[in-house]
Amino acid sequence: MKVILKKDYIHLGREGEIKEVRNGYARNFLIPRKIATPATEGAIKALKASEERRKKKIEQKNKALNELSSKISQVTLSFTRAKNDEGQMFGSVAKSDIIKALKAVNIELDKEHIDLKTPLKEFGSFEVGVNLSMDIKTKFKVNITSS
Repeated sequence: MKVILKKDYIHLGREGEIKEVRNGYARNFLIPRKIATPATEGAIKALKASEERRKKKIEQKNKALNELSSKISQVTLSFTRAKNDEGQMFGSVAKSDIIKALKAVNIELDKEHIDLKTPLKEFGSFEVGVNLSMDIKTKFKVNITSS
């Protein structure tokens, strides 16, 4: 089944691209989540007609994401966690903790933007990656100290 992507999707492609995907993937995942629409003849004509408008929209979006990227790269988050008698950390610092701390400094991100495979379970300083789009990536520092 051919679909037109309505927004950038890291695993598939960029907004406005026409992709061939399996029927079930389109019907059960992409279309219900409004990531894509079926690529009918009318939809393809409308896509070509609105191409200039879409390019301007993408430029504005990339400009805003670049500004956000530079703002994020200057951030250093600090967390304090308890430790046991052996010096190991109780708990961890997960994506949800990072998102709450970023909201405190007026940066709104979704969980899927933060590139953290597993929660941080050690004391120290770490760099955490952020994928704002397929092209725009940045990092910020996270410091974890013991209480």
